[in-house]
Amino acid sequence: MQALLPTIQVGMTERQIGAELTVHLLRAGSDSALPFQPIVASGPNSALPHATASDRQLQSGEFLLIDWGASHQAYFSDLTRTFAVGEPTDEMRGIYQAVLAANEAGRQAIAPGRTCGSIDDAARRAIDQTGYGQRFIHRTGHGLGLEEHEEPYLYAGNSQALAPGMTFTVEPGVYVTGYGGVRIEDNVLVTEDGGETLSSLDRLLESVG
Repeated sequence: MQALLPTIQVGMTERQIGAELTVHLLRAGSDSALPFQPIVASGPNSALPHATASDRQLQSGEFLLIDWGASHQAYFSDLTRTFAVGEPTDEMRGIYQAVLAANEAGRQAIAPGRTCGSIDDAARRAIDQTGYGQRFIHRTGHGLGLEEHEEPYLYAGNSQALAPGMTFTVEPGVYVTGYGGVRIEDNVLVTEDGGETLSSLDRLLESVG
């Protein structure tokens, strides 16, 4: 991702960015069997949580959401970062800060014995406080390992208790139909006394293009 970002320019298509990212992943040592094809979604497409890369060209003043993963000895990673194309607007900054607060709240809530539902609650409360609660339209996370999606699943009401060794995503999002969306996704390990975030890529809003 860090090698890709300086090459992104207004006018590139989502599909082109996804192809370039795949090349960088393989060059950096990922197994050829990626967990999934990178999701690259710009502008209004970023409001679709499960968008697929299209021939839409990047434009200034919009979000660019990239969800990708690598594979090492058959184990998967799964990360999402959202960028501003050009200078972000105040509305874009507000949405981004809401999701960032939810990501941090979800990761901070992790500890053995707590329920999966409580982690979803922590992330959801942070977004509710910003007024974007109705725009958080999927679960907070899913287990990660030999499968792209596996237990535990972090959704409201799930009473499954967290235990040391569990690894999963924390990926809250806000999606405004017709405008754009933000998701910030990290991989987290449950330890004996809390949670360890395995992904270190910066979470501050960054401009590209």
